Amino acid sequence: MRTFSFLLIVVAAIIYIIGVPATSCGEPFGHQVWQIAAENGWEPIKNINEKHIQELGGWAVLEHGRYVNCRLWFHEVVSGKQQLMSGMNYELIIDASDDAGKHGNYKAEVYEQERTNTRKLLSFSKAN
Repeated sequence: MRTFSFLLIVVAAIIYIIGVPATSCGEPFGHQVWQIAAENGWEPIKNINEKHIQELGGWAVLEHGRYVNCRLWFHEVVSGKQQLMSGMNYELIIDASDDAGKHGNYKAEVYEQERTNTRKLLSFSKAN
């Protein structure tokens, strides 16, 4: 009976793995809401080298890795813009590389509200 239960769990796991769509590096992840929104309130990030901005870029790469079948290595945020709402919306252009060492730019859209300690990755995709 234990062997049957174990086999049932293994079969269920295999079915789940096959059924989950794989997302690779650079494929769009999430909803890119900022393409719909007007440029109202968006301004360039003045100090792109600020510790918080670089940390936010690293977090976005790690968070993206939680949802896709791809590992990226964060190097730096190279540009971005921000919009003050009930928190702060960020659009970051991130330099990262894959396991083969190939560098590329990726666009991450992040919402952060420090007051409630909320941070969400809204989208992540290969930058054009």
